[in-house]
Amino acid sequence: MSRLQWIKSSFSEASGNACVEIASTSPEHIALRESESPARVLTTDRAALGSLVRSVKARLSS
Repeated sequence: MSRLQWIKSSFSEASGNACVEIASTSPEHIALRESESPARVLTTDRAALGSLVRSVKARLSS
């Protein structure tokens, strides 16, 4: 998965060593990794990640 185009969050620290990166693997799936451990990659579908993000945002805003 090293040929993927990894994107870091705009909220990442300046050195870029403490963030989550995402990359598109197909129209339906994405890959996630932590910048400190780039060899460990988690893949999921976009709908599942979207649901997780919405849930986290809802908990943070309550």
